[in-house]
Amino acid sequence: MNAPNPSNPSSEERLYNLLPAVYRIRDSEQGEPLRALLAVMEQEFQRLERDMDDLYADWFIETCAEWVIPYIGDLLGVRGLHTVGSAGIFSLRAYVANTLRYRRRKGTAPVLEQLARDVTGWPARAVEFFQRLATNQHLNHLRLHSLGTPDLRRGNELALLGGPFETATHTGEVRRIASHRGQGRYNIPNVGLFLWRLQSYFLVRATPQPVADPDDGRYTFSPLGNDMPLFNRPQTEVAITHLAQEINVPDRLRRRALFDDLEAYRAELVEGKSPDTRYFGKQPVLQLFFDHAESALLPEEILICDLSGWEDPAWTRPNSQSFLRPDGSSFQTKVAVDPVLGRLAVLNGVPQPEELEVSYAYGFSSDIGGGPYGRGDTLATAESAGVWDKRVDRTDSGADFATLAGALADWAASGAQTGILTISDSATYPESLTVSLAPGQQLTIQAADGQRPLLRLLEGGAPLGDLVITGGGGQDATLTLNGLLLEGGIRVEAESLERLQLLHCTLVPGRGLAPDGAPRQPDRPSLVVAEPNADLRVTIHRCILGPLRLPQSMAELTATDSILDAPQEGLPVLAADDGGEPGPKTTLERCTLFGPVHIRELALGSETLFTDPVVAVRRQSGCTRFCHVPLGSRVPRRFRCQPDLALEAYAQAQGVPVDGLSEQERARVAVRVTPTFTAVRYGEPAYAQLSRTVAEEIRTGAEDGAEMGAFQHLKQPQREANLRTALDEYLRFGLEAGIFYVT
Repeated sequence: MNAPNPSNPSSEERLYNLLPAVYRIRDSEQGEPLRALLAVMEQEFQRLERDMDDLYADWFIETCAEWVIPYIGDLLGVRGLHTVGSAGIFSLRAYVANTLRYRRRKGTAPVLEQLARDVTGWPARAVEFFQRLATNQHLNHLRLHSLGTPDLRRGNELALLGGPFETATHTGEVRRIASHRGQGRYNIPNVGLFLWRLQSYFLVRATPQPVADPDDGRYTFSPLGNDMPLFNRPQTEVAITHLAQEINVPDRLRRRALFDDLEAYRAELVEGKSPDTRYFGKQPVLQLFFDHAESALLPEEILICDLSGWEDPAWTRPNSQSFLRPDGSSFQTKVAVDPVLGRLAVLNGVPQPEELEVSYAYGFSSDIGGGPYGRGDTLATAESAGVWDKRVDRTDSGADFATLAGALADWAASGAQTGILTISDSATYPESLTVSLAPGQQLTIQAADGQRPLLRLLEGGAPLGDLVITGGGGQDATLTLNGLLLEGGIRVEAESLERLQLLHCTLVPGRGLAPDGAPRQPDRPSLVVAEPNADLRVTIHRCILGPLRLPQSMAELTATDSILDAPQEGLPVLAADDGGEPGPKTTLERCTLFGPVHIRELALGSETLFTDPVVAVRRQSGCTRFCHVPLGSRVPRRFRCQPDLALEAYAQAQGVPVDGLSEQERARVAVRVTPTFTAVRYGEPAYAQLSRTVAEEIRTGAEDGAEMGAFQHLKQPQREANLRTALDEYLRFGLEAGIFYVT
């Protein structure tokens, strides 16, 4: 054996390489016992080094460990707040780091705005309502922004009335701004904090849906073909003294704002100036690509229009416009975009592209369902040489396959026991798909991190078909779907699987959407499992699904942090069939269910919202805790559920036992605590979000004081409580603050 070379020391053997060569040579001749001893000492030495590095890092709020943050905060006298790690606010690091800057500018609007952002994690805008009062003014101290009635010629300002960015003035109000009713804004001591709860998700080079067949140049940004609002991509504020503007928040895009921005941009080009655009600069809010071009259309080639009338047979596409630059060159508009409806049309006079791709942002509450958010911790990776690992991409010639059907055929022929199929783009794949598994095979079909492909499942060439799963024999066969949006459903044939995992997936409720957003087939389920499949276990995590038809003989269903939706009223969301035959043993944690539930056994129902009655055949086992369970349900023993707690409180206030309440009283109490939602139709940005007027018992009814349902992980009550606590310290004496949710 050759002796180690001290001129090229290994970082793992620093101590050994410090020995003289004669000792290392003799140690090598004796089987290297000294090398083994020093290797153990090296490990301890490295631990000491890491500990010293950590001790140094803990001196600074930017680099310290999480457990150190409260201690640094205590040195500054920072008040303790709720920690909301699962909502993406991993610590109060920003709140502690900015404390000195808060105090230097205490009571000013920029500080209150930054404070709201740091302690809630929501984008915020602070408004001093005294500046929105219409008042008589001294001629020596004019305030030009408070001159009285708004100018009716300024359409952009009129569109902002009543919101956080309005410039119009109002007469005074005497109602309290802190009444939680969104009233009493315009008064001298009032400050409003406007918060945006919806998040903006940006899709890169997705496939828009043509409106007509054959293609006539009209498209929807949504690949499902429904109208939906486009959202802004928030630009970062760089200074604490800056007040947020429209461009800094994840709100719906407005036609007027984008139209004015692009018109000014084109005017500067025509005049030979250096143009600037707020919405289409370094971080454009939307992009369009013709025929897989590397570069997107230029901002001056996009026209912002109202395309709301194109259902009329007499509607025609707007005409292209040409412009001349001072140097003699010209450009023309090519595409009309309606950001409010999420529609686009190729203009008359522009050659129709063979392929069109769009990049845009849509809005939703959280990282649930298929979406372009980070899922790196759930993605499968090839850890051994025997794994079948392939990539699908419609436009990348370097990918292994351009279609899913081709990839699945190769998988079936490979004979590998483990397979990973990754879709590396956000395109639409209209295909008829069958997954065939042999006993013991494990296959993962996943979207790459940051991508959201659409699988348009075909059956006989027609859309709204099924992804069919066959083979397997139920012997350790496993299929995992991760990060996919499916237009259609999944059908598991008899004895095909032992485990089906759906992670971060959306199986569109109603299997597809009409242009107005209505479900295309509200009476058809999203997932059907054939009998008996006695060993099958279905796991659903962070998903949005339509009705489930699972046999009672199946082993178990487990759903966490998910939304299950039966679009047709009265149709069970979970059962063995449409008639209400009981489904399998079920565990539901932090879920929202729209529709009745009929199951064999509810092993655990925790922090879940049932909007319709739940019937479990076996009630001697299992538990229902911190849930909303409608009257008429039959579930296992309950612990701190609604409306039970509300009935007990009402009965105690009346001085009677709960059994002594009349049916009318029970119904009245139950209606008060019934969950209400901002939107209940899939495809709307605020889908399944609890409304602002929902009962406090539902909004704070989870085990830790958060809301019940699929968005429990957002910890919204705790975030609002953090803000109210912080405002006590940083709001100037004599002022009152109101919190308003914009989305």
